[in-house]
Amino acid sequence: LVNGLNWLHFADHIFEKVNPEMEKLGFECKCLGGGKIDHNSKDKKMRVFGLSTGYGKADHAVTTEILKKVYQDYKITWSDDKK
Repeated sequence: LVNGLNWLHFADHIFEKVNPEMEKLGFECKCLGGGKIDHNSKDKKMRVFGLSTGYGKADHAVTTEILKKVYQDYKITWSDDKK
């Protein structure tokens, strides 16, 4: 799950909100980590970085590949930087 909503900022909050709905659909989910997305729509750039204090770092390379499928005209990068 890649979340870009402004009202859910933290991996644990996102997971608590989404997991019950996913279970109703028959999915078993677990949070593999978190991070942040810096989205600059004017310049069509995104940067995936950071980590969740509760879950650790997600695999940002996977997140980046998911984003590239939706935002094909963006330059999307990732790093292990915390800020």
